[in-house]
Amino acid sequence: MLALAFGFGIWIASKRAPKRGVAGQTVMDVSVAALLFGLAGGRVAYVITHWDEFEGRLLDIVSPIQSDGTIGIAGLVLLGGVVAGFGGAFWMARRRDASFLNMTDIMIPSLALGIAFGRVGCFLNGCCFGNVCDLPWGVVFPESSLAGSIYPHQHIHPTQLYEALAMLGLFIVLLWRDLTSLRVGVLTGWFLLLYGVWRYYVEGLRWYEEGMVFGSVGDHRITFSRVISLAMVVVGVYLIRRKTEAPAHAD
Repeated sequence: MLALAFGFGIWIASKRAPKRGVAGQTVMDVSVAALLFGLAGGRVAYVITHWDEFEGRLLDIVSPIQSDGTIGIAGLVLLGGVVAGFGGAFWMARRRDASFLNMTDIMIPSLALGIAFGRVGCFLNGCCFGNVCDLPWGVVFPESSLAGSIYPHQHIHPTQLYEALAMLGLFIVLLWRDLTSLRVGVLTGWFLLLYGVWRYYVEGLRWYEEGMVFGSVGDHRITFSRVISLAMVVVGVYLIRRKTEAPAHAD
């Protein structure tokens, strides 16, 4: 799913780039940097919030062959990857003398679509799942999956599919919004605002281990992702309301 997300994302961004005066190679360079930084950031965020899993076996943080014989490196935190991915895009945009916000405006619909693909992968993997529910679309995961081991033979919210559908909708909204003339950074702002609000809401339906929960206010949990979501909303509102740059394109 990550491979599909990256492939489709690059293709869509490269098609959108000429409208904003950016060469296709620049899009590729920035995208690769964002991907690599994003994967590293997602892994770092996972390790920090799941430190008890790695005590006594620190090599498992980076080793493709885990200490229990498992092949592969499992465990990423999406919003940690998003934040680091923006950092990678900023670094490469500076190296290519490109406007960072113009680049993010080009790539941000691809990010929404990429998250949709990624969440389908989460559903197939049985991670990033919801709490118990009695809704007709509640899903029972096999006990061999993480979701099934936590909630065996119980119907739970398929929060992965909720987010996949929400991000597909956001992808369409961003493309539609970009049909009109927008100031540089506004499209990025709309993504940060809308995704931040959505992610804050869906966090209330998800299961989380203790390491991801910082505390609570009554029954309201304060999670790592909710903190990042609030920051995204603040930055998104700022980018939408700022009036320092002219439109990047006009129809």
